[in-house]
Amino acid sequence: VQLQASGGGLVQAGGSLRLSCVSSSRALRAFNSYHMSWFRQAPGKEREFVSAITWIGTTTYADSVKGRFGISRDNAQNTVFLQMTSLKPEDTAVYYCAASGTVTAKAPTGPESYDYWGQGTLVTVSS
Repeated sequence: VQLQASGGGLVQAGGSLRLSCVSSSRALRAFNSYHMSWFRQAPGKEREFVSAITWIGTTTYADSVKGRFGISRDNAQNTVFLQMTSLKPEDTAVYYCAASGTVTAKAPTGPESYDYWGQGTLVTVSS
């Protein structure tokens, strides 16, 4: 599975961005059988969970983004999205999409559970 993230950029605080992650899956399993997530990593910090969506559409959010970010997926297009609103300077980070083949009802939130990663897209929020 190859993941390609895009949509990052520079935005003022309070603004919005939508990230996309397209999968070019050559795995035996179809895209719609993977849990998909977004993580982020700010300079000097560890990678942290942002949001996840299961193969059936159940979503999970980190407390820091709950109510501001929305994750969705289009299985027909092999794409997962992250709609980010009311952005804050502390949201500045490289955002990574990831795919997990874990067979669980809920998407995992630990990066160690993810099998495939995109290259990351930089989001910078100015104050």
